[in-house]
Amino acid sequence: MDNLLTFLLIGLAALFILRRMIPPKGVKQMSASELNKELKLNKKNKQFIDVRTPIEFQGNHVKGFKNIPLQSLKSRLSELDPEKEVVVICQSGNRSMVAARILIKHGFEVTNVQGGVNAYR
Repeated sequence: MDNLLTFLLIGLAALFILRRMIPPKGVKQMSASELNKELKLNKKNKQFIDVRTPIEFQGNHVKGFKNIPLQSLKSRLSELDPEKEVVVICQSGNRSMVAARILIKHGFEVTNVQGGVNAYR
């Protein structure tokens, strides 16, 4: 019985982790090199947000990104233009996927930067 319970808990944990890593339906993916090209083009039809904490953002961030921490994203959606695509980044890509789910639910077009700031360096 203990083995079955352990197996179920490990399985549920694995599903939870995988679910967070798989992009939600409708979220596009962008590599760090694609982001670099995008930023050089300086497209006005996109908005760039970094969902890390303010301390993480102050320590190192990609120029052109606005800091809207994941914890306050829902309450700050009014700061985003629903007519413009949102490019979202975090440290490694996990929090930005959570943010992408929130943004998709609120009708935004979203692109996630794969690997986050770690990949951009």
